[in-house]
This record gives sequence, C-alpha cells and structure tokens, in this order.
Amino acid sequence: MAGVPDAQAWLFWELDLAAVDLHRDADSILARVLERGRLVDVQWAIATFGLDRIHRFFREVGHPEVSDRTVQFWRAALGAGDETWATPPSWRKGSSAPWID
Repeated sequence: MAGVPDAQAWLFWELDLAAVDLHRDADSILARVLERGRLVDVQWAIATFGLDRIHRFFREVGHPEVSDRTVQFWRAALGAGDETWATPPSWRKGSSAPWID
C-alpha cells in the first residue's frame, strides 16, 4: 500500500508524509480525512481503506478529532442505525481554549 497521495497531503500539513504508514496510521488518517476532507479526499479514503474498514473505525475507535456531526453523517451513510459505536474522550466535547466555556 502506497503512502498518502499528493492530492491529500494538504490534510497532513504538519506531518512528514514519508513517515506515514497507511496501515499503521489508518485510524488517524481516517479521522483527518473524514472530518476535514473534501469529497475527493473521502472518495480516496473509501477506495483505499474500504467501507468495511471505515465502519470498523467508527465502531471501535472513537477518535477525538471526529465531531458528532461527522459521526451522525457516517452512521446514516453506513446504515448503522442504533449500532453501538465508540465515543471520543470526554475532553472532545469541550474547547481546550481557556477563554471559551
């Protein structure tokens, strides 16, 4: 499996893309792409990881970078209904900025 393509590099601006491994770093890659990516980026993620892997990501990971809005979209898109999915850590619900309540 090749690394992150140049077309999706903008999503990982702070990383050394040569050090990113699609298999090892799949959860972090999916979180970033599914939360912040454009349609073409999400299409790349689906083609690269597959819908089954994306579904497993939501069931098992509860990544803090993924918003409730994104989770609800994918719950509908994957037909997950009332299926139990992992939840992000409690600190994801609030802002880390001390000036925001």
